[in-house]
Amino acid sequence: MSKLLAGRNAIVYGGGGGIGGGVARAFAREGARVFLVGRTRAKLEAVAADITGRGGAAETAVLDALDEQAVDEHAEAVTAGAGSIDVSFNLITRGDVQGPALLELTPDDLLRAVTNGLLSNYFTARAAGRQMMRQRSGVILHLNSGSGAGTTAGMGSTGPADAATEAFMRQLAAELGPYGVRVCGIWTAGVAETLTREKLAAVGGPDGPSPQDVQGMIAGMSVLGRTPRLADVAEVAAFLASDRAGGITGSMTNVTAGLVLR
Repeated sequence: MSKLLAGRNAIVYGGGGGIGGGVARAFAREGARVFLVGRTRAKLEAVAADITGRGGAAETAVLDALDEQAVDEHAEAVTAGAGSIDVSFNLITRGDVQGPALLELTPDDLLRAVTNGLLSNYFTARAAGRQMMRQRSGVILHLNSGSGAGTTAGMGSTGPADAATEAFMRQLAAELGPYGVRVCGIWTAGVAETLTREKLAAVGGPDGPSPQDVQGMIAGMSVLGRTPRLADVAEVAAFLASDRAGGITGSMTNVTAGLVLR
């Protein structure tokens, strides 16, 4: 059986992170040449070493996805060296704040994730989209928690940030569709392998729940009785990036194990 992404070039922003690394490994396994982008060289190189050690192809670049010029220059370099950008996936952290009630958030805490999420997705999608329009093919992906509908209390800045980015990506799908470019997203939350104390503290503060508590809470609320797994997300991402999902654009794929039902 042929590999889903054979011959494709995929940029993964946040490729050294838990979900980013898992997605990059799945892309490489399916035949893609993966370009890992992030701010921490050691994490990027660890993922790249794992990919190349398994026979895949991976390159790394240290840059901030909020640096407009750096994103553009990197995309141009990938195009010049590899010949195309076939997949672009934004998985960077946004600085979300969860826990406090919306009316208790500071303006900075409310807007940080909205601004970081919207701008980074704009910069990365624009850099890839311009090349994809020329080649008349490509897939732009992003991920959020599905909180944009605003039906869950305590999600803080995550809901507004999800909604802003998702609205942008849907409009982008309409504008890029005539050029053969698809724009898709994934909903997921509480991916088991990424629930570390460090990450939970960054979002909910040092007095927030433990990884075990969060996993138990999500399992108790989800239809499948468990948290989403990294493989669940990575496999869906590889499918969406492939021609097998050629009729899907402008929509979110629900990989929440039934935590979100829509």
